[in-house]
Amino acid sequence: MSFPLLTLIFLATVMAMEGFAYVMHRWVMHGPGWVLHASHHRPRTGFWELNDLYFVIFATPSILLLLGGVQLGWGGWATAVGAGIAAYGAIYLGFHDIIVHQRVPHRYVARSRYMKRIVQAHRLHHAVETKEGTVSFGFLVAPRPEALKAELARRGRAGVRMPSAAAASLRETGV
Repeated sequence: MSFPLLTLIFLATVMAMEGFAYVMHRWVMHGPGWVLHASHHRPRTGFWELNDLYFVIFATPSILLLLGGVQLGWGGWATAVGAGIAAYGAIYLGFHDIIVHQRVPHRYVARSRYMKRIVQAHRLHHAVETKEGTVSFGFLVAPRPEALKAELARRGRAGVRMPSAAAASLRETGV
């Protein structure tokens, strides 16, 4: 297989992973997989959370395809697809875990309109702490924050996390 075709397969895989991530996040992680994902919608108590198992689950096909393509003779297509999945995973790790959730301390501040939009969309996703009522399941493609806020308002803000100062006040009063 030619290098340009392998590059095209790699890039198509990275782009297709956005659709795969949306489907998995919307209908699996906020569905039957909530048992693992719920930890991600609560304040983290340590460095790891149960949701981190999804990283292992989603890395497995990439590892198998890379192994098959490089060592087992499956062909360059397997290596390109495995590398595309791994690249998407690396982008996700950098954006989601490092930039948005700051699991590695940094001073980065989103300044471009695109980065502000996807950071704000992800934060609006996390404003809801239940598996229902959540908005914005994509990662690299996100609806406008105004549309997400309107959708949360339309749903009567069901499941929306109480601001932390208000929650602390209620705990102090025993409510």
